[in-house]
Order: sequence, then C-alpha cells, then structure tokens
Amino acid sequence: MKTLRLILGDQLNSDHSWFNTVDSEIIYLMAEMRQETDYVKHHIQKIVGFFNAMRSFCSEQEKNGHEFIYFKINDSHNSHKLESLIFSIVKEKGIEKFEYLQPDEFRLDQELKKLCDVLEIPVEYFDTEHFYSSRDELSQFFKGKKQLIMESFYRMMRKKHDIMMVNGQPDGGKWNFDHSNRKKWKGTPNIPSALNFKKDVTIITNEIEKSGVNFFGNIEVNNFQWPSTKSECKELLAYFCEHLLIHFGDYQDAMHTEQKYLFHSRLSFAMNIKMISPKEVIKHVLSYYYEHTVDINISQVEGFVRQILGWREYMRGIYWKEMPNYKTLNKLKNHNPLPDFFWTGKTKMNCLQKSINQSLDDAYAHHIQRLMIIGNYALLTQIHPDAVDYWYLGVYIDAIEWVEITNTRGMSQFADGGIVATKPYVSSANYINKMGDYCKNCHYKHSKKVGEDACPFNALYWNFLDQKKEYFQNNQRMSMMLNLLNKKDKEELAALKQRAQEVITNPDNF
Repeated sequence: MKTLRLILGDQLNSDHSWFNTVDSEIIYLMAEMRQETDYVKHHIQKIVGFFNAMRSFCSEQEKNGHEFIYFKINDSHNSHKLESLIFSIVKEKGIEKFEYLQPDEFRLDQELKKLCDVLEIPVEYFDTEHFYSSRDELSQFFKGKKQLIMESFYRMMRKKHDIMMVNGQPDGGKWNFDHSNRKKWKGTPNIPSALNFKKDVTIITNEIEKSGVNFFGNIEVNNFQWPSTKSECKELLAYFCEHLLIHFGDYQDAMHTEQKYLFHSRLSFAMNIKMISPKEVIKHVLSYYYEHTVDINISQVEGFVRQILGWREYMRGIYWKEMPNYKTLNKLKNHNPLPDFFWTGKTKMNCLQKSINQSLDDAYAHHIQRLMIIGNYALLTQIHPDAVDYWYLGVYIDAIEWVEITNTRGMSQFADGGIVATKPYVSSANYINKMGDYCKNCHYKHSKKVGEDACPFNALYWNFLDQKKEYFQNNQRMSMMLNLLNKKDKEELAALKQRAQEVITNPDNF
C-alpha cells in the first residue's frame, strides 16, 4: 500500500522505528512552511536552526534509502500550507494511506485531526517515541488529587523508570538536592569554552531573507553554533559530561556578566526537535557519573536529571492536560504592553540589558535569566501574558509551545493562577545580586529602594505585592511576603508605589 508519512520540523528522531526498514511503498514528507515561520515572529537563529536540522535529517535518511519529498522555503511549488501540501501529494503520487507522528503542539494536533477527517484514504498516527511519559500520564497520576506537585510526579518517574534508584530508595539518600544547587559563581572554578560547531549557514539565511519571512535577532552566518545532526548532538552531550557536569548542579541557578552558558549543557534545542532523546541523554550522563563518582558529586547529576525527567516531562503533561484553555489564562489580570527594549536590548538595567541582548544575539538564555530576570520583570510590571508568550516563543531556539507556554504563562507569569507554580516567582534586586554580578556595574543601586538611582526591581516588587495582595491572601507560601508588606511604613510604601508606576508607565526610560 502506497503510504505518505509526515515528519514535522520538531520530529527529527532518526531512531524512530519508522526508519528501521526501507520500504519502496513509503514516501516521507517534510516542508519549510510560512505557516510555521509566521504564526509568531521568530528569531533568525531559530528559523535557521530548524531548517538546517531538517535538511540534514532528510539528507541522512535519503542516504539510508528512504524516499523523501522535501519542500524548501523558496520552492515555487511550496504552498506553505500543510493541508494543501498533503492533498496535492496524495493526489499526485496515488497515495493510499496517510500516517503521521502525533504533534506536540495543540495547534498542529487539531489541524491534522481536521485534515484526516476529510482525507478519503485511511489515516493512522503514531507516537514520536521520544518522551518518557505519554500525553495523559500526568493527568492520570494526579486524578482525584487536589493539587499538582512536580516533586511527586518526579519521584514517580524515578521509580517507574528505575533512574538513580538503589533497592527502591533514591541514590544518595535524597530525592532532591536542590538546596545544593544555588551557588553564585565568583570566577572559579574555571568554565571551559562552549562547544561551537561553527557552521556556515549563509545559503539558508539568504533563502529565508528572500522568502520575505519577518524575523528578528542577530546571527553570525559563518559561525552558527547549534547542532544539526545526531552525531553533533552526541558530541555536545559528551562535551557536557566531560567538561561541565562536574559543576553543573552547584551553579545551575547562577548568573554572570561575562559567562553566557556557565555549566549548562545547551542540549534543549536538540532534545526539543528530537534529534536526541531524553532517555539517551540521561543514560549517557548517568553512565558517565557512575564511572566518575570519585570526582562528581551526586547533587550535580540529580539536578540535571530533575530538569529533564522531572520538569520537562511535567511541563508536557500540564500542557496536554490544560490546553486549549491554558493559552487564554490571565488570572492576575495583567494587561500592560511589552516594552520596546525587549526587541532592542536598550535599557539601563544591567541585568535586563545583558539577558535580553544575549537572547537577541544567541537565541538563548538559561532558565534563571528567563525566569528571575526577564520573566520577573515582566510579571512585576504586569505585562499581558499574551505578549510575554509571543516574545518567549519567538526569541529562544528551543521554544516550542508545549514547553514554552507552561514555563512562561505558568511558572514565570503565574497567569494560570497556580497550576504549575505554588507561588509567583518574583523578587527584588536582592535575589538578582545574590545569584549574579549584574548589579555590580549597573546604572542603578541594588540596595536603594527609592530615588532616581534606586533599582527599579525594588519598587516594582513591593508595588506588585500591594496590588495583588487580595489575590494572594490565602496563599500560605505568600504569607511571609505579605506580612512584611503589612509592616511597611505607609509613607515608604507610597513612595515605592509612585516609583513603580513611573517604571510601569515609561519602561523604556529606565
């Protein structure tokens, strides 16, 4: 039976069972579509990263004997619409059956379901064979429970998949070493240079520009750093284990002006487009660790495993449990627009200037920069979560909606009212100064609360607590913050609120 199989741009799993055998009756379809480049404004490196990996994947599978139809962004016969491409190939090639891998975006999942209802041939979908958990595993696990807690889901996953378990107990005697993972990096230990694949992507970049795709951000076309093949992903993983894992956990929450990547693996892009699986990553990391337990503390490894086996799988489960309503949630009723400096990086606040310009330059920022600098500011200035989602989904090379929106609208902006996080992740300048060196050379003084040279985060923090206190009055995790708010001198609080309103009203002046 002549079969058409669809491969989406984030389904580049060369180890999928589909590719175990070569069948002359099977044709694979891949396409670079304006439908996908245009639904938000994307960073140029994100578009290039996807297209480069997609082309490499197609080329590799063709060498293995599989037949592919591949539409590039500027192909004259590329309709740029998934439905019309599938219909035209079904007709042109006499296709008798259509198969696809389940999408990880709700939008595409719905589109394919509707398409399959009108295709006049048999349709079958398959699992991507990538994640540890199924779409509905989280929903089933928490069925009947009042609250979703990531830690309990993480422990279940550890037990189920026998990861870092010894005789039914967690290796090292603890499930979670998070309290050991909060050190500030002060110049030592030495951080090895990041592994850069130094690709020349001039051709792809020129094709994207000629196509008329609207993008933003910066790119060095002859020095593109992101992997595009499975072998490069393995190289990046090996480099992480051999050079960075030893200190990863200690400094995973640290921030530094001169160090963009610190000890982070930068594997999220590779995993999120499925060039490498979480199972392969964790297996390799644990294998390396158990061979080097004399040198590497268990806290370094558990922190890494928790991000992938715990948080990543948890975010996906939340996504499929709560969509499509999740995308509309705005429980704190925030409605302010996104400041212009999110697109330019021009701000006098050093932490934001460094984090946003890094995002614009590299399509990357690590999780604390995203959460406690950029996200913290967005929440404190009460920016509409739609605008925050739009920016985060576009700017980061690893951002795909299932993982972006749950982290942004949920954990970062608390727009879901506590589905993901039990409290909002907000802070004054004190936390920023504690975890990094941004405050040292800033235009503003992190220790000052009011005045022209006072850090805006301080006034914004107390203003946020005051404006949202009724919403959080029954939240036990907010009780200490609200008690401190209640003890604030009224005149001091009034001055803080006035300063905050100046920042919120004219954010690009700060």
